[in-house]
Amino acid sequence: MTAPLGPLGPLGPLGPLGPLRSVLFTPADKPDRARRIAETQPDCLVLDLEDGVGIADKASARTALAGFAQALAEHGRPTVVLVRVNAIDTEWFADDMAAVAAISFDGVVVPKVERVTDAATVRSHLGASPAALLLAGIESAAGVATCEDTLGRGSFDACYFGAEDFITDMGGVRTPAGTEVLYARSRVALAARLGRIPAVDQIVSSFRDDDAFRADARLGREIGFSGKLCIHPAQVALAHEIYRATEAELIRARHIVAAFESRDGHGGVVSYDGQMIDAPMLTRAKDLLARNGE
Repeated sequence: MTAPLGPLGPLGPLGPLGPLRSVLFTPADKPDRARRIAETQPDCLVLDLEDGVGIADKASARTALAGFAQALAEHGRPTVVLVRVNAIDTEWFADDMAAVAAISFDGVVVPKVERVTDAATVRSHLGASPAALLLAGIESAAGVATCEDTLGRGSFDACYFGAEDFITDMGGVRTPAGTEVLYARSRVALAARLGRIPAVDQIVSSFRDDDAFRADARLGREIGFSGKLCIHPAQVALAHEIYRATEAELIRARHIVAAFESRDGHGGVVSYDGQMIDAPMLTRAKDLLARNGE
């Protein structure tokens, strides 16, 4: 019988680099945004060489990476800084990887991951930086279909679900309700859990609609995601708000743990607040406390 996974722990597989409640994307050729980014302090910043940069600007964006790194050092560098390169099968991938390897970033975001060999391909281009973090983008039909394999071999440190690219690849229609991506979204969260890595949830493109962001982030948290993709600095605080446990949630979790500890290992269930609490609910309580530093 396969052993249960158990909670991922307070920081997940990224260890001392911390949680991934917010992953903020910004075009790599916009170093003037460094000050605003420093003010919002996302858990992870992604300098984007892919969708955030037009074809005619790919080369200049690579050149701008060094300037962006310097600007971040001056204004306040987020805990984790990654670079999203163009997909492996594009003409820009090799040059992107050469640019990333020449500058000290924390790792690489690999879009449109579909093959179990993708992580090894990226690492082969990193040369002297084999310990760099790799974040996989699962954002195509093939990517969702193979995500259990690509995320389950210890090759990637985290992943995200890209709903916009996925539904485009499917030939579907994006709707405010999001039911058209719910299956894929849930499958990526499940595959990441089985692979014991954090999964970051889809974007909310209406970056001025705080209520829409909160609602979508809540659903992602309920599904099992660890954080949220952000496309505007204003979304960072909202992501932290949703992925931070409320005081009521923390109090309940503490009481559940205390109730079990008072039984000193005797009995499979305890009664708390009119409910019967069993082992899975204890696991969730401990996980919640761990993820919030307790």
